[in-house]
Amino acid sequence: MGRAIFRTTMPLKKFKQLTRILRFDDKMSRDERREQDKLAPIREMWEDWVKRLPLMYRPDTNITVDESLVGFRGRCPFKQYMPKKPAKYGIKIWAACDANSSYCLNMQVYTGKPPGVPHERNLGRRIVLEMMDGFQGHIVICDNFFTSYALGIELLNKKMRMIGTIRRNKPELPSALTIPRGRAKFSSLFAFTETHTIVSYCPRKNKNVLLMSTVHEDAAVSEREDRKPEMILSYNRTKGGVDNLDKIVATYTCRRKTARWPMAVFYNMLDVLAYNAFVIWREINPSWGQGDNYMRRHFLQDLGRALVFPFIQSRRHIPRTPASLQLLRKVQECDEEAVSSTSGPSRAGPSRAGPTPTKRRRCRKCLPHDLKTGIVCSKCHIPICKGHSIVMCDNCDN
Repeated sequence: MGRAIFRTTMPLKKFKQLTRILRFDDKMSRDERREQDKLAPIREMWEDWVKRLPLMYRPDTNITVDESLVGFRGRCPFKQYMPKKPAKYGIKIWAACDANSSYCLNMQVYTGKPPGVPHERNLGRRIVLEMMDGFQGHIVICDNFFTSYALGIELLNKKMRMIGTIRRNKPELPSALTIPRGRAKFSSLFAFTETHTIVSYCPRKNKNVLLMSTVHEDAAVSEREDRKPEMILSYNRTKGGVDNLDKIVATYTCRRKTARWPMAVFYNMLDVLAYNAFVIWREINPSWGQGDNYMRRHFLQDLGRALVFPFIQSRRHIPRTPASLQLLRKVQECDEEAVSSTSGPSRAGPSRAGPTPTKRRRCRKCLPHDLKTGIVCSKCHIPICKGHSIVMCDNCDN
């Protein structure tokens, strides 16, 4: 039967009807807007949502900028194929997250190159500058798609700094750093300018990793066995903000199968909002849930109950399942403790039943047989016949 709280909130038929007719824009003007904007079916709502993301949270020093993929295999004019992502196909979204908590601060849907427009150069640089707008004083952590010498200069002009891997084909890199042949294992080569530091580190023979930083100003190397530079250790500690958000959101998600890409984006918005709410709640209540291995799941359960509680209180239609009916009565009596205990999976055993002076009605368990009964369950108050009820004394009931 599923969780009773679902049926208590609304019938399944109504839920399917709402998801089928849900739209986020004016259909009459959609075709005209879509000629200029591929995201037109959800653009207005998306922009309002993105503006609210950073308002309630002050991020740590490090902010990760990376790409995310919302899995979707239906028809979409800007669907992307990313073989390294778990979903492979879907909607690519640029994201900026706090490197420590993975709180989402900014997002931007990648809709591809507009028709008739030349290929954009320095796309990564533009994305970082737009995603980091308003975050002066922070450090940007990015991968080699974004990192460049010019990006570091522009970020410094905006009072921000940068750490990121860099591709070996960048013209600003000296050849001594890009060629690993003949270098010793665990060796590091550094290059410096007035504003940038570049390191070439060899984790194994004939293989090197290149990093660029406007934060580090020396050739510091760790005391570990692999002699990794401090630049690389700093990058490894802070690079996973967006990837961690994707992993956490995929663990408990509200996504449902859909053939419409605006709904896929909408479900992802709800998942990100729920995680952001969890991060804020933990910041305000640091002692909440200590030692609980399922903190986020329990938070989502509490959040869901809080969202549907007012709707259940105003509901007039009586649900058919006994557990849902019992929960409805408890909610309408404002018994929040009962809501918490009965909104989980239905495990109702035999109920205590007794004769009640009431009009004879059809037994809820014998609807096909049209069997009338005057017995009503003392807990959920549904009509029930003798064949589907038991007699229980007061001692056993207590």
